[in-house]
Amino acid sequence: MKKKITYYQVGDNYATKDPIKKLFQESARATGKNLIVHKFKEVTDTRGESGYVWRQGNIYMASVIEGLGTKNLIADGTRKFTKKTHYDVIAHDTVATIINDLVSVGATPLVLHAYWAIEDNDWLYDKERMTDLIVGWKKACDISGVSWGGGETPTLKGIVEKKTAEFGGSAVGIIRLKKHLVTDKKLKEGDRIILIKSNGVNVNGISLARAIAKKLPKGYATKLTNGKLYGESLLTKSNIYAKLIQDLQIADIDIHYISNITGHGLRKIMRARPAFTYIIEKVFEPQEVFEFIQKHANLDDFEMYQTYNMGQDYALFVSPRDVAKTLNVIRKNKFKAIEAGFVEKGEKQLIIKPIKLKFSGETLDLR
Repeated sequence: MKKKITYYQVGDNYATKDPIKKLFQESARATGKNLIVHKFKEVTDTRGESGYVWRQGNIYMASVIEGLGTKNLIADGTRKFTKKTHYDVIAHDTVATIINDLVSVGATPLVLHAYWAIEDNDWLYDKERMTDLIVGWKKACDISGVSWGGGETPTLKGIVEKKTAEFGGSAVGIIRLKKHLVTDKKLKEGDRIILIKSNGVNVNGISLARAIAKKLPKGYATKLTNGKLYGESLLTKSNIYAKLIQDLQIADIDIHYISNITGHGLRKIMRARPAFTYIIEKVFEPQEVFEFIQKHANLDDFEMYQTYNMGQDYALFVSPRDVAKTLNVIRKNKFKAIEAGFVEKGEKQLIIKPIKLKFSGETLDLR
């Protein structure tokens, strides 16, 4: 019998991590009072969300910090036979994971700061890689409509491994109108769930994807049945949704909630605090790279859908009257989307009918 490889086994265990997150959120919550000294006030509903929001007079400001994870190690491994650094993708995906979190609270990105940690300065001397990284980062900032304000490049010998780097960053955005602020207080029974199709794996579940490559005779050079190489299939650029959210606001669509489907897989659809049941009646077919991972890790659908986006990486919750208009704006932004399901009263759970899966709200205890 083929051995099963899970995300937990390769080093990421949400059952351990999430309670720790909740613990530091409790301490962080107590510091919100410090804003009052400056005559600002936090939006408490955004604590534990992807973006944190505070009020400054008549406007709202939002901030977020995010990291890429280990996707750059796939770029390093794939470069050996493609002769491309793929660091334009690494830069793009780092920016995407920051910006997509920020805009999930309705914010327009303003400034982004980079964090690139290295083992020593030798890492900087690869001119082709550095050019791809810098150009890719700049292009992703332009797509996001954000100013690259600067950053930090520490040398962390003994912390970051030799010949590798760690990528992350932070961003600040603005919400000019209160109606554009997105919190779970807007979520209602009867809301429709719109899923946007992903470009692939994005930045989550990468440790598992890397573990599979180590077991393959040809590693990242292994061909999928569609003829694409495994490494290159993992290195597709993530969608960036900053302009889309702005266009939805311009179209006067009242977004009731947004779930950025990253860590925790499709369970993120039920991230909101209220006790609702989320019924999914239609999903996008997962890209072939997910089928490849599932086969070689010997995982069932339950494990896959709680780890990866499986073909859909952003969920918008809107009223039934706004569905057609929302889908039209998404199409104009050149993304694919479907009206996937609805929100109903009941215990907190996610039911994905096409694949007969059910996730309990207890499996996503983030705050």
